[in-house]
Amino acid sequence: PGRAKRLLVSQLFQPFNLQAGDEAGWEGRAGEPACRSQKLMLQGGLVYPSGPGCYYYLPPAVRAMEKLVKVVDGEMQAVGGQKLNMPSLSSAELWRASGRWDGMGPELFRLVDRHHKAYCLAPTHEEAVTELVAAQSNLSYKQLPLRLYQVTRKFRDEPKPRFGLLRSREFYMKDMYTFDASEEAARQTYDLVCDAYRSLFDRLGLPFVKVQAATGSIGGTVSHEFQLPADVGEDRLLLCPDGHFAANVETLNGERTSCPTCGEKLTQTKGIEVGHTFYLGTKYSSVSNAVFYSPKNKRQLAEMGCYGLGITRILAASIEVLSTEDNIRWPSLIAPYQLCFIPPKRGSKEEEQGVTLLERVYDDLTEALPHLASDSVLDDRTQLTIGKRLKDANKLGYPYVVIAGKRVCEDPPVFEVWNQNAGEVLFLTKEGIIELLSKVQVP
Repeated sequence: PGRAKRLLVSQLFQPFNLQAGDEAGWEGRAGEPACRSQKLMLQGGLVYPSGPGCYYYLPPAVRAMEKLVKVVDGEMQAVGGQKLNMPSLSSAELWRASGRWDGMGPELFRLVDRHHKAYCLAPTHEEAVTELVAAQSNLSYKQLPLRLYQVTRKFRDEPKPRFGLLRSREFYMKDMYTFDASEEAARQTYDLVCDAYRSLFDRLGLPFVKVQAATGSIGGTVSHEFQLPADVGEDRLLLCPDGHFAANVETLNGERTSCPTCGEKLTQTKGIEVGHTFYLGTKYSSVSNAVFYSPKNKRQLAEMGCYGLGITRILAASIEVLSTEDNIRWPSLIAPYQLCFIPPKRGSKEEEQGVTLLERVYDDLTEALPHLASDSVLDDRTQLTIGKRLKDANKLGYPYVVIAGKRVCEDPPVFEVWNQNAGEVLFLTKEGIIELLSKVQVP
């Protein structure tokens, strides 16, 4: 009584296809290019294709995503972010007023309701949030800065969806919109949010670069992208080896080969964009008339910024850059489960004692470290050898695997512990396991 119910691998809805090779047609369309993260996420039962660029996110992927959102929430709230949720359906009138109804072209999913009113499924929410703030007719400078953000599903009619969650038609994004009383204040907000993004990627252990970027269809005057260098990246980046200069090639007029600061030769790499920041000025506030009252009681246009993080793209990109060809490696903070317990094979001489001792470790651990109770699973498929289940656990990327092997019958019992992210195998007693895992963080 009072004990956490053990989570059994046999009862998790995670349709493994771990034996699958590299056959073409992962997406059901032969010849489509597949990348490492797409292959590993499909094999590992994290996602399942439902149509071009659309996926079912299965329970382990949702767990990872919810953890990532918790970490993002912490970073956004630390810079004064307030979370809201805006409608996915956005009226055509709003988008026409900003000029983006025609400017975005066929990337917008458009629809007409029964009253013949036109809408789009929003890929981003600058128009909507500015209308919301403009509707607050007596906004005072004392209420600024205003930093509003959401994490929602977005839609983009991608001409060529590919690489799984890296380039899809439906995706989750964190988008923050900020309203400041002056350009100077808006630029301080810009630096603050960029620092929060740095902190996020550092905590996830992801090797990012911040590069100068084009403002594109969003607009504004200053823009940066947060990129994870990767061979399958769709952006070409130029980087100074000493870190003085970094830019997306599309922002440069003509070929640049040396750093404008130190003259060193620039290196070229490809990157996956996982975050994008924009200083917008009054581009949207002037259209919707989003104003506030200054200290002299004059109506003034708010200075805006917007800041995006691709939530589902970060999941896939982190698997892309951290994993091997065969084995998923998660940023340990957001692994779906931290811990997998593997009892002895059915019929082995260790079975009787080993199963009891391992279950006791599971129960004692979740009692001593209650935050790991829902983060631990028991691989009860005891018809399979320990080796086969360990191989599966490796492929799925549990940061820690605890095995009741040959030494479980010693006195005191010794368990084999795989610390995947450190790449080491330890032999520990129950107390040693609890001490090792007491350092593990979950959001």
